[in-house]
Amino acid sequence: MIGLLQRVAQAGVEVEGERVGAIGAGLLVLVCAERGDTEAEADRLLERVLGYRIFGDTEGKMNLSLRDVRGGLLLVPQFTLAADTHKGMRPSFTPAAAPAEGERLFEYFVAQARASHHAVETGRFGAHMQVSLTNDGPVTIWLRVDPA
Repeated sequence: MIGLLQRVAQAGVEVEGERVGAIGAGLLVLVCAERGDTEAEADRLLERVLGYRIFGDTEGKMNLSLRDVRGGLLLVPQFTLAADTHKGMRPSFTPAAAPAEGERLFEYFVAQARASHHAVETGRFGAHMQVSLTNDGPVTIWLRVDPA
């Protein structure tokens, strides 16, 4: 599974003009399931998202995690993170999980996140979304958990 983490001052997602998720300071995470991913990869990615130390401590060093700062978590499904761009001028999305499996793993990821963290919002799987954010730093980190 892939997670693109963006440390944000605020972020939100709209579908057809309706705000479906929004957070203040925290992490916006674009989430993608790849072929071969299971709940094990989702669990490992979530562990890394919640524990990754990219927030500043009292000395300004990146030593604190999302859990430590009790920040918001906005999870947005984005299958295009699995794009294969090795040849040609158009990406191939064959590395992404099939839509039904991608949705199942995203919903599992969200459920596990809600069980582990106090403030979780989401985008909507399969919808055309408008995502807005104020990147704080900017800090953007790409995490990938390979299938076992």
